[in-house]
Amino acid sequence: MIGERVLALDPIVVGVILAMAIVTYATKTGGLWLVNRIEMSERLEAGLSVLPGAIVIAILGPELAAGGPAEWGAAGLVLLVMWRTESILLALGTGVVSVVLLRGLF
Repeated sequence: MIGERVLALDPIVVGVILAMAIVTYATKTGGLWLVNRIEMSERLEAGLSVLPGAIVIAILGPELAAGGPAEWGAAGLVLLVMWRTESILLALGTGVVSVVLLRGLF
């Protein structure tokens, strides 16, 4: 029966997920601890404020450069949505959905 289906979790997978969560938490906590201990200049503060965007571009840039019409179309839609709404979450959702749909078309 459908309701009696048992979900088996591989202990190795659970352990890896927990280890990644611990490392992520330790990295964030350690970074916050370190930033609170040093005096930040305006230049350092400005650099840290643009770091998330730079990471996204570093990850997505090569994918877009190697991509075809679906990826370029999705990128155009993301830019349009971001320009019109200024909502990062809405732009991200638009990008994911549009690249999937456009890949189905092309």
